[in-house]
Amino acid sequence: MKNIILWLLRISAAIILLQTLFFKFSGHPESVEIFTKLGVEPWGRIGTGIIELLTGILLLIPSTVFIGALLGIGLMSGAILSHIMVLGIESKGDGGQLFMLAIVVLVFCSVLSFVYKQQGINLWSKFVKKA
Repeated sequence: MKNIILWLLRISAAIILLQTLFFKFSGHPESVEIFTKLGVEPWGRIGTGIIELLTGILLLIPSTVFIGALLGIGLMSGAILSHIMVLGIESKGDGGQLFMLAIVVLVFCSVLSFVYKQQGINLWSKFVKKA
């Protein structure tokens, strides 16, 4: 049962991250407007899209869940802060949907990083041993 729940968290977070890529990579007007308000258009939009793509993939690969979860925490922390500080909770009449999705991914990635912390410890020891 635990494995099913963890897979659901991983898949859900990945789907949320990956479904926004079309808007970022195609230069959708709403995406361009958001990143223009943040003062990072176009490189911020494209760069964020690339990191979201990488994060979604890492969450789905069993041996890289911890790294994907950490990237997801970083991405969503930035998204949430951007909404709070610059964009506002509601974006273009979405009723706060983008903001809520960022919170969902942040919570899911936080749970995943805790559950897969041994994976992170193992990666860290490999890195430290090579250095």
